[in-house]
Amino acid sequence: MRRKKRFDGLDILVVERGSALLATAVLLTGSRVAGEDLFQLALERLMRNWNRVQDDKEGYLRRTLYHLAVDRWRLRRRRPEVLTEFEPPSQADGIEGLHLRQALIQGLAMLPPRQRAVLVLRYWEQLNESETAEVLGCSVGTVKSSASRGLTRLRKITANWALEDAGMNGAGR
Repeated sequence: MRRKKRFDGLDILVVERGSALLATAVLLTGSRVAGEDLFQLALERLMRNWNRVQDDKEGYLRRTLYHLAVDRWRLRRRRPEVLTEFEPPSQADGIEGLHLRQALIQGLAMLPPRQRAVLVLRYWEQLNESETAEVLGCSVGTVKSSASRGLTRLRKITANWALEDAGMNGAGR
């Protein structure tokens, strides 16, 4: 009788959900390289606790991603991040899409950690308020207020960018 693989099902999880989890990690960290590092750390933690995690391996991996990201934000609170890396546009996604993605990453980086995590969970991962609260270990009310404040702040940030762009376009005429 063959012995069952130690990490049975991990390969299927990574093949089926890995790209979505990696995309979330990139949004949480602000760059592809940092997102890959975060995803790898979360996978390592899942593997260390494989036997204790019974049913929802993906849920455990998602929670670990968010908790590790918040830990990193707390460590870097006093050191600003400089977001310079981005992927070149694919043929289907022109330069407009590239600018939009870069603006989203930069805007999210300017938010406090909890607001950033809530917005990624709610609008990128499309979790509802109670699922988001469960992942972050907070109340539904905290999720609602963090989402509201985060969206308001993100709108102000992007509105300022639009005003700056309009000023630059008008100055050259």
